[in-house]
Amino acid sequence: MKEPGQRTLPAKAGLTREIKRAARDAGFDLVGVAEAGPAETTNRLERWLGAGRHGGMAYMANTAGQRADPRRLLEGCRSLVMVAVSYHGSQPESCEAHSGDHRVWISRYAWGRDYHRLVKRRLIALGRHLDELRPGCRWRAVVDTAPLLEREWAARAGLGWIGKSTMLLNRRFGSELFLGAVLTDLELEPDGPTTAHCGRCTACLDACPTGAFVAPYVLDARRCIGYLTVEHRGEIPAELASAMADMVAGCDRCNEVCPWTRKAPTDLHPELAPAPHRFRPLLTDLEALDEAGWREWRRGSALGRIPFEQLQRSLAAARANLEQGRGGASQT
Repeated sequence: MKEPGQRTLPAKAGLTREIKRAARDAGFDLVGVAEAGPAETTNRLERWLGAGRHGGMAYMANTAGQRADPRRLLEGCRSLVMVAVSYHGSQPESCEAHSGDHRVWISRYAWGRDYHRLVKRRLIALGRHLDELRPGCRWRAVVDTAPLLEREWAARAGLGWIGKSTMLLNRRFGSELFLGAVLTDLELEPDGPTTAHCGRCTACLDACPTGAFVAPYVLDARRCIGYLTVEHRGEIPAELASAMADMVAGCDRCNEVCPWTRKAPTDLHPELAPAPHRFRPLLTDLEALDEAGWREWRRGSALGRIPFEQLQRSLAAARANLEQGRGGASQT
């Protein structure tokens, strides 16, 4: 019998609806639930690692065991609440590039505030809401820095499908999505996966400047500009540097050409609005920075993984490309 003043706890379906409502209220564009268990893409990950396609990202190999099952991240995990935030943004009017300028490209994911902090803060708020609904429950909030195959779990939770570019795609929001998860020991009502809608389209594969896609759904990170400018440490192979055009921090080509991303709504989150200095900055402005200046320039962004030495290598490649007319590969 319920004691006077005791709160009525919702059943599984009702609890799931309440959690999804709270996720949307917290600012997430997409939310879905997957039942915890072994990852289905573990064998594919092992083959990818075995082929060395992770390049210098040793942490991918070191955490492969943890990525095999989310229950290794949270003991007793029964459900994953998967969420997404769109970062698809328009070109700032005040930051248009001028003809003749040597300007470089910073990837869209880093235009605004550091998404790790923004998404993590919202996930923690969602986790605390779980505490209110089920006192004593266990949960863990994770973003893409945790050893979780978040794209697989987002697809299993119905947020979209894995496209040929290996990105998660959604019919409304496209592929420019920040993903996050709340792992919990609560038993929630899972969502089923959605259907894929790439069809015969190969725009993402065809647009890659460095030919990083070995095959549909298979990316060789060692050739990816995103990897070369962010994760790679050391000299950039000459044949790849010449294909990097004006890109010095990430690459958006496979996202830019995706038909689903091209028609996605823009500028949904003012807190992710571009910082003016990070959209198409002048090459000379970045070349003038010393290490302390680079740390200040990137402060508050998601560019913290790029050391000063690697930035300098990317800038050198961009200068050579721009001076030889090989710039402007990225669009807005």
